[in-house]
Amino acid sequence: MPVKKAKDFRGMNAKELAAHIRSLRKELFDLRLKHGAGSLENNQKLRVLRKELACALTVQGEGAAAPASGTEEK
Repeated sequence: MPVKKAKDFRGMNAKELAAHIRSLRKELFDLRLKHGAGSLENNQKLRVLRKELACALTVQGEGAAAPASGTEEK
């Protein structure tokens, strides 16, 4: 399962990105519970989801910071 890249997330609008981040967090939570119970078969999926979530959050932060940098007065 390959990790989605930042360019995949940059194509989303803010609402889509926020919904995707919520679903990633929920899926990661469920996998952590399964891992703790010992019923998770594919441990690699935890790592992939963490990286994908980090990338999505980074792109979301870039979107929030971009308008602020354009409004500075010289």
